[in-house]
Formats: sequence, C-alpha cells, structure tokens
Amino acid sequence: MKTKLLYLTGLIVFLIGCNKDTVVPVPSPGSAFINETNPLHKQSKLIMEGVYRVTTGSEKFGEYVVLKWNRSGVLFTCNNGLHFIMQAGSLDSVIFVQGYWRDGYSDATGLCNMYIAKNEGGAAIMTGNEPGNIILRGAYGKESGLPDQTLTLEFLRPFSAKVKNSKFNILGHRSGGRNSDRLPVSENSLAMVRFTEKLGTTGIEVDPRISSDGVVFIYHDADINTRLTQKGPLAGDVSAYTWKQLSTFVTLIHGEKIPSLEELLTFTIDSTELNFVYLDMKSAEAVPVVIPIQKRAIQRAAEKGRVVTIVLGIPNTDVLDALMAYPDYQNVPSLCELTVEDVRMVNSKVWAPRWTLGTQNDLVQQMHNEGRLAVCWTIDSPNWIKNYLETGSFDGLLTNFPYVVAYYHYIQE
Repeated sequence: MKTKLLYLTGLIVFLIGCNKDTVVPVPSPGSAFINETNPLHKQSKLIMEGVYRVTTGSEKFGEYVVLKWNRSGVLFTCNNGLHFIMQAGSLDSVIFVQGYWRDGYSDATGLCNMYIAKNEGGAAIMTGNEPGNIILRGAYGKESGLPDQTLTLEFLRPFSAKVKNSKFNILGHRSGGRNSDRLPVSENSLAMVRFTEKLGTTGIEVDPRISSDGVVFIYHDADINTRLTQKGPLAGDVSAYTWKQLSTFVTLIHGEKIPSLEELLTFTIDSTELNFVYLDMKSAEAVPVVIPIQKRAIQRAAEKGRVVTIVLGIPNTDVLDALMAYPDYQNVPSLCELTVEDVRMVNSKVWAPRWTLGTQNDLVQQMHNEGRLAVCWTIDSPNWIKNYLETGSFDGLLTNFPYVVAYYHYIQE
C-alpha cells in the first residue's frame, strides 16, 4: 500500500487549461489512479461529511474545512473562498481523495491529493460504521508543481441537526458561475449547469431571452459580445436573430453553444441533482412563451420523481404586467423581486429582495407565515454571507461564490 501511495503522488501532473486570459488553468490528475479505486457507498459518504479541523496547513486554508459530497465528487470548502474540487474512491480499506484547490477570489490554484488510512477511519468508513476519528493526510501544490506542502484534516463533528433538517437553497448565478471568475466553462451553458454542483450549488439562476422567431434561449447580455462569445459573424442585439442563426453561428467563450430554455431545463432535471431554477426574465415579451415551457418542465420533473422548484422571476414592473396579462397568472409559480405587496398580488411562491436591503427578518417571517419562501440576491462578500446566515432567516442566497455560502451554511451549529 505504501508503494501505491507513492505511485499516486508521483503520477500527479498539471494540465494547463484554456487561454490564460479567459480561464484559470485547472489542475488535473494526469493518471487514472483514482479511476482504479472503488466508488464509495452512500453510507460511507455520509459518514465522511462534516466539519474538519485543519491541523496542518491552517495558515493557508483556515482553522476549519467543511466536507460535503455532491453528485460529481466531494467538495472541501473554507471560510476565505478557498475550496477543493475532489474525487474519491477506496482501495484495500484506504480512501483516496484526489483533485485540486482554487481560490475563488484570485487566480491561485494547485493540485491536492490525500488519503484516509485504514486505521485512521478508512476501514470503519468502508464498512459503514462510525469511526472513532477520521484523519485525512496529504499534500497540496502550487500552480504547476506537484503537491509538496503538508495538509492534514481531522474530523471534528458531523453537520448539526439544524443543517441536516434544513432545505436551504445555495443558488449559483448565471447557471452557476460567471465568466469573470475565470471558470473552465461558460456562464449560462449546459456545461456550467453540470459543473456548478462541484461548487456546492443546490440550484441555479438563469437568464431567459427570446429570439426573433419566438424561441426562448439562455444568455445574460442584451448584445452579442466577446465577453460572452467567441468572435463570429453575428453582432449587435442578440434577440434580433432567429434561433437557427443563434444556435448555428454563436459559440460561447469556452466553446459551448447557447442553450434553449427547454434544453437547459431538461438537462437540469435529467442529468443533475439541482432542485431550484430561478428564471430571471430579461424580456417581458418572453413571459407568455416561457410559462408553457416552465409547466412542461415541472411535469417532467414530477414524472421522474424529482422535486424541482422552477419559478418565473419578476425583476421589474414590465415583467409583472406581462405575467398579470397571462390567464390564471396567480397559479404560475413565480419569484418576485419587488415588494411583498406585489408578491401577494401575483401569489408568488418566492420573495427575492436585493441583499443591500438587509435581512428584513420581519418581512421574511410574513412570507413564511403565508407559506412562501424568501431568497436573497446577489451576495458575494464572505463577511456579509456569514452575517446573513447567522442573523437572517432567508431560505436561500443567490451568489457568485456558492462554495463560500456552503461553508457558512454547513458549519452552523
């Protein structure tokens, strides 16, 4: 086993990603070692989840790390924007964890590989028994270097009952992340919807627009530009083109195609575990076209046994008026960013005030008393995220840094 541990460390290499101007290079294991391990059972994963004390490496990663599994792997997240995107598997009662770390507020990144030895929790985890202790030992690197800095995490406690019983929504902005944060996939793409679960999101916000021939697609800006797309033959107002033109000639900055709303919702329901989709309407004209698509997606989720909240966002009075012109509008699941009076008028499921207005606990409580949710947008500062989770009573936060929200949510006692 010692030979295998050395083999794992020696085979780690750094795979440089896309153009440095648009993406932070993503460290990636150059070996298939982790693919040679056995996948962990659900019970083993649940045993591993919790709050860990950083006993070696705290000068960089802070005093505590939260470990949370997701569909794609395991996330370690810290209080300062640093987080680890990892894969894990077992071999001979040893659990291996392999991946990379990234600072969400800078370009810093590097490889990381760790393990849980058989007598330090590995064997007990594999049999589904609660171990007396869990110790993750390993190392992390910097940029293209191999992991050479010691990192040790020691299990402190499982998630609290408050956290386990919570249905708190961690919503990723622009389908899970922005291009400006130099992620390896494009905002508002299917690739981002797939990737964002690795960052700790449980739901997403997306930006529906409508083409000149009436197809609803997902794209943030009003125009075709090099912030979002590769250079191509189209320019100007994105909604001035037909869907065939957009889907044929526009390529997002990391090579993906613009998704239609129907494609994105189908993908979210069929291929992820995300359970909340916030449709941040960019056009009042699109409202009567979006609602039938929303209805079909909700039905699809129900048929597949998935509980997915899909709400039509109301960011302004134009969209509000367009919704109210729709037959039976009070039964359209919606999220209203306006006043609580507007929420009641259209019977929105969710009230979503801007974060700069404060926690507004009295109004949030009113929404709760009426059977509605309250979600705050868009909050990114670690200090404010911490404050809102400690003093507020929102049911979710929309953010560009879901791993920071995840840290402060899951560490609650």
